Amino acid sequence: MNQSIRYPAPLLAGGVIAVTAPSSGVRPEHVGLFNQAAEHAQELGFIVREGAVLRSRAKLALAPAAERAAELQAFLLDDTVGVVMPPWGGEFLMEILPLMDWEKLRTAPPKWMIGYSDTSTFLFAYTLMTGCATAHGTNFIDLRARPLDDVTARWRDVVGTGAGGTVAQTSSAMYQSAWDITKPGFILDTPTSWRTIAPGGASGEDPAVSFGGRLIGGCLETLTTLIGTPYAPVPTFIRDYCGEEGTVWFLESSQRNAGDIHRQLWQMKECSWFENCRGLLYGRPAGYSPVQDFGLADSLEQLAGELGIPVVYEADIGHVPPQLTLVNGAVAAVTAGGGRGTVTMSFN
Repeated sequence: MNQSIRYPAPLLAGGVIAVTAPSSGVRPEHVGLFNQAAEHAQELGFIVREGAVLRSRAKLALAPAAERAAELQAFLLDDTVGVVMPPWGGEFLMEILPLMDWEKLRTAPPKWMIGYSDTSTFLFAYTLMTGCATAHGTNFIDLRARPLDDVTARWRDVVGTGAGGTVAQTSSAMYQSAWDITKPGFILDTPTSWRTIAPGGASGEDPAVSFGGRLIGGCLETLTTLIGTPYAPVPTFIRDYCGEEGTVWFLESSQRNAGDIHRQLWQMKECSWFENCRGLLYGRPAGYSPVQDFGLADSLEQLAGELGIPVVYEADIGHVPPQLTLVNGAVAAVTAGGGRGTVTMSFN
């Protein structure tokens, strides 16, 4: 019998958002952005609690790993905290993983944590190591937008849903083609079109696909850093939590070309990470380029053919906003075709 994913209590109005920096903190030139996000979060009815390490100054704006780990663990174990929400990602979150008390986290009540980029390094490990659901979605700094776009704003619905609930999200109408951090929110200027590849690797004209399984994933380049470490027991998680449902992977990448992406997907496959995989969602890649005549679609078509699975790419995930809020551990039903798509998550 499969083990059950543990879902945190819903975040309700009046709940506490704890903001800490398990990876990069807030530099002096970005304090204004943090303050805008905090003001908006308070307007939405939440209490913002700032961690002590958030504004620590060091190379890459990092506090020492021991301090980052201790504060994150304290917030995750604090019954008065509703959700832990880092300001953004960074570079070296993996350093805190050996410093966490995983047994204590495994037996404590689950706590929502949400973010993306390097934050997904912890989300991934936390779900795999403890069976607690985590939310891959907006970072705290992104809350400075007033109002949030319809896709990003769904983060509240996701972390506001408890065990046994269901949340359906649809693809965006427009996405942001370039970042401008001086603007108060996302500049959604380009039509969204989810692309699809049928099982076996034939892309055609975005054929209709549907698949389902238990969600797991995050930022490709940070997750694959964990291969070979104790913090990524993927085959064990698939065996203990997924069973006949199988997995649906969601991945995105930043500053990786098509060759980098292909090598990392190959590494995942050879390490049995795609065992019992029922389908793949891949986000719009940021800072991406093809390698000569080899592109992302070529790599994904090859993977779809080797695994016999459908693939959806250019999806609303990751560094090119807006993005869906996807829950590691939830059971997903995915439908896509003709440039549009829906992900329905069940918290069971």
